[in-house]
Amino acid sequence: MDKKSPPSPSKGLLQSPELYQYILETSVYPREPEPLKELREVLARMATAPDAGQMMAMLLDLVNAKKTIEIGVFTGYSLLLTAISIPEDGKIIAIDISRESYEIGLPIIRKAGVEHKIDFVESEALPILDQLLENPQNASSFDFAFVDADKINYWNYHERLMKLLKVGGIVVYDNTLRGGTVAMPEESTPEHKKRDRELAIKLNKLLAADPRIRISHAPLGDGITICKRLYWTPV
Repeated sequence: MDKKSPPSPSKGLLQSPELYQYILETSVYPREPEPLKELREVLARMATAPDAGQMMAMLLDLVNAKKTIEIGVFTGYSLLLTAISIPEDGKIIAIDISRESYEIGLPIIRKAGVEHKIDFVESEALPILDQLLENPQNASSFDFAFVDADKINYWNYHERLMKLLKVGGIVVYDNTLRGGTVAMPEESTPEHKKRDRELAIKLNKLLAADPRIRISHAPLGDGITICKRLYWTPV
């Protein structure tokens, strides 16, 4: 990505591309580890927004994350970010239906020396989460989760993550503002975006009403919702 050219406004919700560029150049790019920068430049628009990534790195640090889950790996920017952020003996269960997409970023992950932290599982996510819950040792044992997968299952993932995360653990959901369409009248929403808009609105209402979590809805990237688990739930 050419840092001197303002990113497309569709990558973030700020109305001014120049203001978004200012944030990136002042606070994000100077702190971005070289492997992440390399992967972002390879992937261009396919990567997690770097400002959202910076927030994730902060959250991983705040909870001293060591055992994490990623649902929806795609090309691996957020996965590499997590692998860099957690300790040398930390582990990530990374679930995606496509190993092909994961392998786009794999050479840079290997180059960064963090592949040993990643347990990649090529599968739909729900069966893997259910398998994890079959082992009582996994209950309330994960520090952090990141979800960027099929939107129709976000709430199904949430219910399982509320059993897998520790009290005080954090899950981050991506794409929860859907390019601003959540605030558009339905009749003004392009037809191809209506389904995603509907799913995001439904999820946002459910998360806002869930007493098990504290939330922060942040307008970073395409919108991220940060959820902190507040209390223990029986498996």
